[in-house]
Amino acid sequence: MKKTLIKLWGDVVSVKELIFSILIISFTTLTLYFLSPDIDSTDLPMDLFFGLGGAVLGFIITVIIFKPKRVITEEEE
Repeated sequence: MKKTLIKLWGDVVSVKELIFSILIISFTTLTLYFLSPDIDSTDLPMDLFFGLGGAVLGFIITVIIFKPKRVITEEEE
């Protein structure tokens, strides 16, 4: 089975892994956003902090699951 690779922002990515990464990060972001405590105070936007935490958590998960596709070769001069 051949992987479909595309060039995105100067980097080569797998389309399948890109879609899974977007889904994982969206899921963790929305889950933590909706699980945030309901505080009536406008001083602390807890929804925002929990949503950002979910995005960071999703990013960490995708970095662990999907490895880079780039190949680095070093040449001696």
